[in-house]
Amino acid sequence: MKNLEDLEKFINSELTSKINNSFVKHDNIYLNIFHDELVDVITFLKTNNETKFRQLIEITAVDYPENKDRFKMVYLLLSHEFNKRVIIDFSINEKFEISSLTSIFPSANWMEREVFDMYGLRFKNHPDLRRILTDYGFEGHPLRKDFPLTGHNEVRYSEEQKKVIYEPVKLEQNYRNFDYESPWEGTKYIKEINKTDG
Repeated sequence: MKNLEDLEKFINSELTSKINNSFVKHDNIYLNIFHDELVDVITFLKTNNETKFRQLIEITAVDYPENKDRFKMVYLLLSHEFNKRVIIDFSINEKFEISSLTSIFPSANWMEREVFDMYGLRFKNHPDLRRILTDYGFEGHPLRKDFPLTGHNEVRYSEEQKKVIYEPVKLEQNYRNFDYESPWEGTKYIKEINKTDG
């Protein structure tokens, strides 16, 4: 099936009750699905001979803290045979457990661990759900919008203890007043000094 619009219509006709919304944009098919239909939709897209989306490219999340269903899960699949991409998404709250895709796509293992680590979202039936990018005992989830920019702890080498230690973040220097004038015109205090000298 070469035409994206035809492919979108075919997917809609086969998965009618599982898809909330779909459209074609920027040479990609976008599917908004019901979260509890994820495994069925992914299995169909991978195994059906008209679609053949047999490579999982990415799993990620987007945080919208102002929404009731705060997180949007996003899955990107590729069909090498047809050179087509489909982007699947659905919204969930932070307590919802997402179905793991590791039994369909083994490569989902690390991608789901990354989403767990960065956003704190849990995957049911995942074989090894633990942090992958942050350290043991790390507090919080860095890609959530409410995570502080400075983090909760800082890591440094202690010369006295001769080891790496963790400490609560403390800003070493007070905020300075920056002069945002053009660098070609010079800052005000330098101009004033030059006037008094000259």
